[in-house]
Amino acid sequence: MKIKSAFFGLFACISLISCGENEKTSAEEEVVMTGTDSVQARAEPITIPEDKVTDANYEYEMVVPDLQVAWGMAFLPDGSMLITEKSGDLIHFKNGQKLMVQGAPQVYYRGQGGFLDVALDPEYDSNGWIYFTYSSPEGEGSGGNTALMRAKLENNQLTNKTILYKASPNTEKGQHFGSRIAFDDEGYLYFSVGDRGSRDENPQDISRDNGKVYRLNKDGSIPSDNPFVGKSNAKEAIYSYGHRNPQGMIYNSETGEIWVHEHGPQGGDEINVVKKGANYGWPVVTYGKNYDDTPITDQRTGPQFEDPMYYWLPSIAPSGFVFVTSDKYPELKGDLLAGSLKFQYVEHLSLNGKKVTGRERLLKGIGRVRDVVQGPDGFIYISVENKGIVKLLPKQA
Repeated sequence: MKIKSAFFGLFACISLISCGENEKTSAEEEVVMTGTDSVQARAEPITIPEDKVTDANYEYEMVVPDLQVAWGMAFLPDGSMLITEKSGDLIHFKNGQKLMVQGAPQVYYRGQGGFLDVALDPEYDSNGWIYFTYSSPEGEGSGGNTALMRAKLENNQLTNKTILYKASPNTEKGQHFGSRIAFDDEGYLYFSVGDRGSRDENPQDISRDNGKVYRLNKDGSIPSDNPFVGKSNAKEAIYSYGHRNPQGMIYNSETGEIWVHEHGPQGGDEINVVKKGANYGWPVVTYGKNYDDTPITDQRTGPQFEDPMYYWLPSIAPSGFVFVTSDKYPELKGDLLAGSLKFQYVEHLSLNGKKVTGRERLLKGIGRVRDVVQGPDGFIYISVENKGIVKLLPKQA
């Protein structure tokens, strides 16, 4: 039997740029992977180089101007919008006006931490629940860690607030909070939390929070069939582990799966299909390297790890993610869109099943794209840092 060696890097991730939100690139070459117990080849993850990326001409329309870092957005049934500002404000945008919602959670606002995602319960019309992720100072230790809360909106105020999950312990590090929220069609809630800059301690240890994708019932209870229920010292909310910092999460209605994209270090951003109990390898395996160009590891895969569906070299620093189902953009339907913080555009990833077959830049140079969603009206809405929220206009026939 051929045994692959694996080891952790010796260098700690540096603060803000370690989430992939940097200006460096990587020139690492693709590595061919093979099986371990036989000569049968292991399918190689896909990457499409930058020189194969094309540009597409789209126009946009400003919808919500003058926002700083609108981290997440969700549409209410009346067409109005809830917007989380990273600094801690919750905005209700209705009839062209920004209303500050009272009772937003206290956030640990440092580095990449702050007010993060917002999502409506799929049964919002009947139950009124809204879910938020944010960096919370509550709990053990100084600093903060990612929390999941649900609440209701009544008379422009959050009520019935309950923290459903709080990662621990707190730390004063300012990086890798995650965090996005998604629901599957069986009523489960998923949310992501980054490794909090402790790559050698958290992602590979199921007794510790961070570097994980979690699955809960919508009331915060833990599903009895979660993969680590009953395991000694395990965090039973964990659904998958070995993640670095997922800032995009979707439910793919065609495959019935949760997909995430996550920041690599210098190179090696990934798209992963989330599987029950799977280990995605960070930092034992990665396509990225340290910011001083030293290797984190010489391994790209291993029999105990789940390979990415796609990876980027160089990193684009992805944030926001959508699987397009709208007929308003026939050329995008059935494909993926992801924001790029680093290169300041929206990336269109053409799909053939689970294979990425092409890359295209939309709205090149628009600014740091923080979130991308498909609204209930079928239009694509894009949050751009220090600009606001814009609507992608369909191409005219």
